[in-house]
Amino acid sequence: MDMRKYRLDEPALGTFSEERDEYERDYARLIQSPVFRRLQGKSQVFGAGTGDYYRTRLTHSLEVSQIAREVARRMRKQYAFCIGGEHPGLMIDPAVVECASLAHDLGHPPFGHKGEEVLNHLLGEEHGLSYEGNAQNFRILTFLEKRAGSDSGLDLTAAVLLAINKYPYSLEEPGRLKGVYGMEWEGIRQLRDMWNMPEGCPTLEAQLMDLCDDIAYSTHDIEDGIRAGKIQMNRSFFEDDRLIGHLVQEIVNDQGNLEVGWEQVDITAMVKQVLASYLEQWELIYAQCDREASRTRREMKARWVSSFAGKVGIIDDPDKGWKRVTFVREGRRDLDLLRTMEIIKKLAWVTLVKDFRVQRLQKRSEIIIRRLWDSFKVPDHGQLIIPPDWIENYERHLSVWSWPRLVADYISGMTDAYAEKVAAELYASKSGSIYEMD
Repeated sequence: MDMRKYRLDEPALGTFSEERDEYERDYARLIQSPVFRRLQGKSQVFGAGTGDYYRTRLTHSLEVSQIAREVARRMRKQYAFCIGGEHPGLMIDPAVVECASLAHDLGHPPFGHKGEEVLNHLLGEEHGLSYEGNAQNFRILTFLEKRAGSDSGLDLTAAVLLAINKYPYSLEEPGRLKGVYGMEWEGIRQLRDMWNMPEGCPTLEAQLMDLCDDIAYSTHDIEDGIRAGKIQMNRSFFEDDRLIGHLVQEIVNDQGNLEVGWEQVDITAMVKQVLASYLEQWELIYAQCDREASRTRREMKARWVSSFAGKVGIIDDPDKGWKRVTFVREGRRDLDLLRTMEIIKKLAWVTLVKDFRVQRLQKRSEIIIRRLWDSFKVPDHGQLIIPPDWIENYERHLSVWSWPRLVADYISGMTDAYAEKVAAELYASKSGSIYEMD
C-alpha cells in the first residue's frame, strides 16, 4: 500500500479509471467542489465585490498554487531525497503541493479574518468552543463537504491532507490557538501515526505550501494596495514616521514571528531600510516602464515573487530532528530575507487592513455575523430558518455534531454577499423573494 495515496474513507479501491493519478483525482474533487467555488465570493483584503481588479480568496489560492507548484518542481531537481521516498513526509510532489494550496483557505468564513475572529469569540464566550480557519479546512474536507458516493467529505489522499496540515496539533490541547478540531484530529493523527511523523512537525509539502502562501500575501496584496491608492509610491508616504512606528509596533506585538531573529537587528532601522529599498526599486522600474503605473505594479510583483521563490530551500532542523523549508542562503537559513518579507507583510496589514474605511467594513461585517448568530443559535428557532438539507444532515450526525458547531459551520460556509443577503432577509424591511433558490 502506498501510504501517501491512502484515503481514510474511500469505500472501495480499484473502481476508478486507471487513466488518472490519485492526486489528479484530488485536484478534480477540489476544483469541482461547491466550497472551492464559494472562494470567489470571500474577501482576501478588500471585500469581495469591491471591484473587478482586487483579489478574492479564490484568486489568491490560485496564485499560491502556481507559485508552490513551480517551486516544488525546482526543489525536486535540487534535493534528491524529495523524490527518493526516504520518508513519506520528506517527499515533495508538485501535484500534492498544488492541491494543498488550492485548499488552504477553504475554512475561512465570510469577511476574511474579521469573520474568523467574531465566530471564535462567539463560540468561546457562549460555549467554550473555538473557531479557527485552518481547523475548519479539515472539517470541510473530511466531514461537511460531500461528493457522490461518500458521506465523509472529499476523501482526499493522505499526502494532500497532511500537506494542508501546517499546524499538526489538536485544538483541544490546552493553550492551542491553531490546529485541528478534536473530531477531525482523530483522522489526521491516524495518518501521522501511519507515516511515523515526528510530533509537531509538518510535512515538507505543508511547509512549502505555507511559505508560498506568505510569498503570495506579501507581494500580491501590496499590488492591490498600490492599485487602490492605500499605498502611495512617494517619499512622503514611505518616510512617514507614523507608518514606520506602526510597522515596528506590529512586528514587536507579533509573538508568532520571534524565531526570525528580530533581537539581532535594530527593527526601526531595518524597517526604514526595507521601505527605502522598495521605493527605490519602484522608481527604477517606473522609469523603465515609461512611467506607466500599471506595468510597474505588475513588474514589481513579479520580481519580488521571483526573488522570494528563488531562495526557497531545505535545511536540517536539528532541534526537531526533521527538515525545514525556508529561505536559504549559503546553506543556512536566510533570516534577513525572512525579516524583509515580514516587513512587507506588515506594510500590507498596516496600510490595508488598518485603513479606517476597511475597519468600517469590518465593523459592519462583525454586526452581520453577530446578527446571523443570534438568529440561528436557539435550536427551536434556528432550525426553522436554516436550509432543510443542513437540518437533515445535522439530525443524521447528532452524536458528533452540536448545535453551536452547526451554526458556526453554516455561517462560515457563506460568501460575503450571501451573508449580507440572509442578514437583510432577517433584519431589513424588504429583501429578495421566497422563490429565490439558496
